[in-house]
Amino acid sequence: MGATPVVLAGAYGHGHWHLENLRRLTAAGTVRLAGVCDVRPLREELLTGLGTPAQGSDLGELIDRTGAAVAVVCTPIHTHADLALTAAAHGAHVLLEKPPAPSFAEYERLVSGLEARGRACQIGFQSLGSQAVTAVRELIAEDAIGRVRGIGAAGNWVREEEYFTRAAWSGRRTLRGVDVVDGVLTNPLAHAVATALRLDGSDRAEDVAAIETELFRANAIESDDTSCVRIRTARGTSVTVAATLCAETAAEPYVAVHGTKGRITLWYKQDRMLLQRASHGPEERVFARTDLLENLLAHLAHGADLLVPPRSTGAFMKVVEAIRTAADPLPVPGKLWRAVAGERSQRRVVPGVDGMVESAAETLALFSELGAPWAVRQPVREASR
Repeated sequence: MGATPVVLAGAYGHGHWHLENLRRLTAAGTVRLAGVCDVRPLREELLTGLGTPAQGSDLGELIDRTGAAVAVVCTPIHTHADLALTAAAHGAHVLLEKPPAPSFAEYERLVSGLEARGRACQIGFQSLGSQAVTAVRELIAEDAIGRVRGIGAAGNWVREEEYFTRAAWSGRRTLRGVDVVDGVLTNPLAHAVATALRLDGSDRAEDVAAIETELFRANAIESDDTSCVRIRTARGTSVTVAATLCAETAAEPYVAVHGTKGRITLWYKQDRMLLQRASHGPEERVFARTDLLENLLAHLAHGADLLVPPRSTGAFMKVVEAIRTAADPLPVPGKLWRAVAGERSQRRVVPGVDGMVESAAETLALFSELGAPWAVRQPVREASR
């Protein structure tokens, strides 16, 4: 079987990661980069090892011209649904970057449109390709840590002010009247939310019962950079995810499953799992990860199950919707953050936020319940069915 022709939409920014992955798969003879769709032509040096793909700014026309079977869509959040549906309308299957859409209505339009076209779609939550996720779920099913008391996730990251000015949509909740919802939990730390929900077996829209949000911003942006959510799943699990882009020290994000007889910690970017339980020594393992584009190709070639089909991101999209419809993020008072020098620009640090994020993941409490001086309690929102 020959190499599958692929078009990449969005080659700059995170698109560089996809170029590297396509370079790897091209060398293996799996894919052929048939086209690059971007408003800016891709520089020749970035195409080393990728041949001479066609270039253009019209995705549908490029798919028609190249006969691409798969489109990788890595464009601004608010363009995801339209471009994925354009690709499907022109006969291509889709690997779509997360988040799949900026609102639940757009997500539903995306899913119904893809299904009507009969096109396969994989959502780019790469952490869900990790075999560690499967291993954690098996341990939970085997009662290794007893009854699950709750799941917490923590993300302490740092981002300089330049990060929020890299594109017109960065750090925005809306752009020219269109939803964007580029917040810490919907974009950079979205994997923490999606992975926590997958570990609970609660990744579809109907698996969410209620969501509490607490959204804050230390940076001069429209969206949130320091936030937490607490999700009550239909099975009764409390899932708390806390994250910031204003940490004092960057740390590996993780998801912790708290049981009555032990605990499992998953550092999802590292595919590393630690099992701790009574009467046993700690057990740590590192797992392999399946590339999501390779999984999509395997699905198309011989029916392998997709690891992240759109409907398995419905619960995550309920969280996106709760954040979208929540009150605007509250500013962290100036006296509660400080500016420090970064590599390219300064960044804002919220002293003490690292510990608050960790405590939220450990106790399943919200920032306001932990006494964060910049946090205000916000109402619980029941998930609409």
